[in-house]
Amino acid sequence: MHSVVISGTGLYQPPHVITNTELVEAFNRYVDLQNAEHAQAIAAGTREPLVHSSVEFIEKASGIKQRYVIEKEGVLDPTRMYPRFQERADDQLSLMAEIAVDAARKALAAAGRQPEDVDAVFCSAANMQRAYPAMAVEIQQALGAGGYGFDMNVACSSATFALEQAYNAVRSGASKCVLIVNPEITSAHLEWKDRDCHFIFGDVCTAILVERADLAVAPEQWEILGTKLATQFSNNIRNNFGFMNKAEDSDPDARDKTFRQEGRKVFKEVVPIAAAHIENHLAALHIQPTDVSRYWLHQANLGMNQLVIKKLVGGEAGAEIAPLILDTYANTASAGSVIAFHEHRANLKQGDLGVICSFGAGYSVGSVIVRKR
Repeated sequence: MHSVVISGTGLYQPPHVITNTELVEAFNRYVDLQNAEHAQAIAAGTREPLVHSSVEFIEKASGIKQRYVIEKEGVLDPTRMYPRFQERADDQLSLMAEIAVDAARKALAAAGRQPEDVDAVFCSAANMQRAYPAMAVEIQQALGAGGYGFDMNVACSSATFALEQAYNAVRSGASKCVLIVNPEITSAHLEWKDRDCHFIFGDVCTAILVERADLAVAPEQWEILGTKLATQFSNNIRNNFGFMNKAEDSDPDARDKTFRQEGRKVFKEVVPIAAAHIENHLAALHIQPTDVSRYWLHQANLGMNQLVIKKLVGGEAGAEIAPLILDTYANTASAGSVIAFHEHRANLKQGDLGVICSFGAGYSVGSVIVRKR
């Protein structure tokens, strides 16, 4: 078995920012339009009026202050309330592949590698742009990488689940250099018209290069000491959009065809699952939670992350231990913990330990324990 390292990461950051103020203004205009349109039913008591959102509500509920998006005008149009993307011909590079290639090239540059050094591409994300051909294969071709590629989806844990697959492929000798990309165009599956979740997500793409330690040439390397995955079925986070909708004669615009969750249940149930998962993983490697210099956690909710860390270290821990990117990027599904790792590791020294951990729909939880070389 070979020693395995993360040798580079890359980040695609969309060109547009939506602040909470902008989002609330657009949402409240939508609410006013809907309430005016259905005023008669509301007065008759057959329809509940929609309620305004507020910046204070959003920041108290989540810790989110803004989000990046690929397209802004459609989201902020109160008569539309979702992004406006241009359809591309089959011979054009797809949008998801485009942002993945951008992040991938940055990860390759950080690792001192060329696309032809890559012998596997894993595209892991909460949603895929299409059923087939696999997004990973299109990305592989656009980069000029070799080997093979495939798509995988474990919702917000997709990146850590892909990391285990890459780790095992390289450790066993099946691959020498694996590229993971996490293109998250979450703006397209978020229900921007729902007050309880309209603020949650943002768009982004991350990339991670995983390769054999003895072949790596990167100036910065993180040895993977172990990975651990777990799933437990829950309907508390769900999206029913899929290829069978048409055959079911179901409404493609129905509420269940976009992201929805039972937020309070998720918070209550996922926090202990994630904390116990990390603690057990560390114990298996004879590591105490307090020996870990940094936790790069899934970025869904500020309170959730604070409680997970509190359970692990037995007290309050600030951004130095568990850095936050949620306030700037919002929830970016599988990419969140990777963004945290990408942006908040430079000041760590040789021998320092870290944990990359994601948790989300499924329920799913994945952890990767690393040590700086």
